[in-house]
Amino acid sequence: MNIKTKALLKSPWIFHLSTGSCNNCDIELLDCLTPRFDVERFGIQLVGSIRHADILVVTGSGNRQAMERVKLVYEQAPKPCFVVAIGECSLSRGMFIDSYNCPLPIDKVIPVDIYIPGCPPKPEAIIAGVVKLIEKVKQGAAKK
Repeated sequence: MNIKTKALLKSPWIFHLSTGSCNNCDIELLDCLTPRFDVERFGIQLVGSIRHADILVVTGSGNRQAMERVKLVYEQAPKPCFVVAIGECSLSRGMFIDSYNCPLPIDKVIPVDIYIPGCPPKPEAIIAGVVKLIEKVKQGAAKK
């Protein structure tokens, strides 16, 4: 386990990328940062640049325009970078599965480590998903 991965265990920084969502997953994700859930007490911070992030959090159905940018953002991320897909749209394209503009789910474009289902998932589920990712990293079971 390298030093960056050890730092992830104590203070995971996340970068949020919306790929064409309806904003419900985005609202629930940001609700985790409010004083009600206060994930910052665990060291989890939302950062403004992928270059500072440990975890890439993806929401939305992934339209054609966004998929190119998802690949670009993932390539710019410092490695190891873990990916968390939040919501039915990012997992399976949800109600946009038959849409001409949403050709692929996120995991067909970049490797996803943790899936958090729901439409939208509750903040408790999002926090549990990030904790599960941290546990996977501790056990060495994560892909990176």
